[in-house]
Amino acid sequence: MSFFTLIVLAVALGTDAFSLCLGIGMAGVNRKQMLIISVTVLIFHIFMPLVGWYTGELAGALLGRAASFIGSALLIYLGGRMIWDSRRKGREAGFKFNFNASGLVLLGASVSIDALSVGFTLGAQQVDLLLTAATIGLVAGIMTAAGLACGRFMSSLVGERAQFLGGVILIGIGVKLFF
Repeated sequence: MSFFTLIVLAVALGTDAFSLCLGIGMAGVNRKQMLIISVTVLIFHIFMPLVGWYTGELAGALLGRAASFIGSALLIYLGGRMIWDSRRKGREAGFKFNFNASGLVLLGASVSIDALSVGFTLGAQQVDLLLTAATIGLVAGIMTAAGLACGRFMSSLVGERAQFLGGVILIGIGVKLFF
């Protein structure tokens, strides 16, 4: 696999993280949260291809369905809560992103589950697995940070409507993951 092909693959795998984090960024995240979320997604995008490589297709299919269901339910809940809070009077009553450790794990798993299946196919290719997984993780981490930063910037531009729009984005991604 050429380095160009690897970068294209990594960008394709990072698009879910970017679009999801665009919505989260609109809800309002601080720099520390941006860093924690970005590093979490980066680690999952390194770990999942390695897990895919070493496990089997059956385990990946079972884990993929469960992670997709849990991740989509979480996103729909968060999106609904953001929309609900955006309808309240006063910005101080609004939704603020604040995941605990289990929420970060679910977030990381939900946006990197496709990297698990890529790991299965990498076993049949002549690739340096560690370099490939590291590249996928780095690109996903950068795209996550970019999504959060863009969402935060858009939030400052459109004000209170950003939270509503961010909620709609999260629900849309959640529904997409479910089906």
